[in-house]
Amino acid sequence: MNRLLARRASTCRALVSSIAALLCAVAALIAVSPSAWAADAPSEERLRVADPYLELHTGPGRGFPIFFTVARDEWVVVQLRDTDWYRVRTDGGKEGWVHRSQLSNTFTEAGVQKTFRDILIDDYLARRVQLGAAWGKFKTEPMLKLWTSYRFSETLSAEATVGQVQGLFSGTNIWHLNLVSEPLSDKRLSPFFAIGVGKFKNLPNSQLVGALPVNAKLSNASIGARYYLTDRFILRVDYTLYTAFVGDTRTGEFRAKTIGLAFFF
Repeated sequence: MNRLLARRASTCRALVSSIAALLCAVAALIAVSPSAWAADAPSEERLRVADPYLELHTGPGRGFPIFFTVARDEWVVVQLRDTDWYRVRTDGGKEGWVHRSQLSNTFTEAGVQKTFRDILIDDYLARRVQLGAAWGKFKTEPMLKLWTSYRFSETLSAEATVGQVQGLFSGTNIWHLNLVSEPLSDKRLSPFFAIGVGKFKNLPNSQLVGALPVNAKLSNASIGARYYLTDRFILRVDYTLYTAFVGDTRTGEFRAKTIGLAFFF
């Protein structure tokens, strides 16, 4: 029994370490490469300065020095954005970075005050790829899983999942591909539904007499919800019904509940 418990604990620690390393790598990539997620602003949009002056920084952040100021009623051209910072060019050819709060008090060529939506929400609405990890229960056993998805329309995405269930007397590996429907994908709290197919492999402990491994096809149906937290983080909960086709006339049903965290790109 002690050997079984030790095997289970060792496998769970390895999975947790792998998931933690993967999430840390993604978080580091986001932290050190903000420009990788920059989205282009409207092409060559000209804005007239309404404040007494507009401060141009040498880079996209308050830690970069101010090297030039644009006077009231002068024009700037918005070139691109990096998070809350915009690179602009003056009529005199000076290029620098301006915070969104200052650009909010400018006017377009039509004489209308420029408005900026919450940029982080815009990034969330434009998300394409997600990468996440979750923990939960598969029947009564602990389950860990990783998934990645690609959204190819506003409400539909394809998702790939791998997971492991480490029971006391056996271990189970699963993988499946799902089609996910998210009818309220433009909301901060968004329910989703998914169906898919995959593989189910159960490996009993070698010390169990007469126990045989099971390698079966798998189908699943899920319901869950995503909640946009902040920056590029999404909280996700889901409930899944798995059906394993273990024989020509025999199936097994398993229910799983998980909660996890995802990054989007």
